[in-house]
Amino acid sequence: MEEHGTFHSCFRVRKLFYNTTYLVLRYFEPRNYHLIKIEAYSRMHIHVLKMHPVNKKVKGLIQLSRVELPFSAGVCVVMGQILALGSFASISESILAFMSVFLISASILVLNDYFDVETDRINAPHRPIPSKLVTPSEALIFSLFLMTLGLIFSYLISLFALLFVIILTIIGFLYNRRYKRSGLPGNIMVSLSVGMTFVYGGASVGLPFNNIVWFFALIAALIDLGEEIAADAMDIQGDSLIDSNSLAIKYGKDFALRISSYIFLSVVLLTSVPFIMDWLAPVYLIPIAIMDISIIYPLSGLLKSDEKEARKYIRWIYLGATLGVLVFILIRLIEN
Repeated sequence: MEEHGTFHSCFRVRKLFYNTTYLVLRYFEPRNYHLIKIEAYSRMHIHVLKMHPVNKKVKGLIQLSRVELPFSAGVCVVMGQILALGSFASISESILAFMSVFLISASILVLNDYFDVETDRINAPHRPIPSKLVTPSEALIFSLFLMTLGLIFSYLISLFALLFVIILTIIGFLYNRRYKRSGLPGNIMVSLSVGMTFVYGGASVGLPFNNIVWFFALIAALIDLGEEIAADAMDIQGDSLIDSNSLAIKYGKDFALRISSYIFLSVVLLTSVPFIMDWLAPVYLIPIAIMDISIIYPLSGLLKSDEKEARKYIRWIYLGATLGVLVFILIRLIEN
């Protein structure tokens, strides 16, 4: 009798779960569901939702956050900690700092798509909002949710870290809301935010004014500035709809790409400074070389290719720089 009672208790719990799931999802998605049949141990048939529309919604939200970019920002924070301390921070400090910037960066990127719907209809119609995978209101709610989580994680580090993240959030909001059309000033706002991820890493361990941290912050900011200007050169058609003052619109695509290339080349030259100043051991030439090659190799293609290929080269530069940072962290891990 005890086994029989246990079986029916488990079945009742399972049935309750299925029925509750059905009611909740039916409430939130009344027009986007259909029923499938699940047979339980008692041979009763329970109808539950097949969640294909929900899966598409989740996929759209993930695409909005552009996970690789927040991940890169989080890696830069950890890199800032390593540069400031000369070793790894504690696991808790690393996780909190990484997650706070990851979530805030994702929030700002989602907000970017929210404000950028009209130009994305021209420049990127496959994006989740123009393709109607996600509605604008859903994107806004998701952005606010990510932002709240990011602020909570930063508060758990320190009040100074929270203040730092609030400033980054305000810069991101102002860029998306007002300065996106300003051209070079907007590009500089974004690149400064990227560079400040290194400084935030130092700040998260109580060392915000370390020289080498600020140097790598400058490198990261310049790489992002070059990418921003090059990306504007690919977005002329859509940006013209919002009266953008980008370098590409004011002076032409070729001019913008040349400026972008000069910035990238200046980064390659600057990467020799840590070794001249004896800030880094020779073994760190490996990640620096990876970063430099990932910048130099795509440059010729960036200047000569069509829009689709140029976007690919811009992405190579970004991912190559991130790989260099990851190798740097790996070497530090091996040394310790």
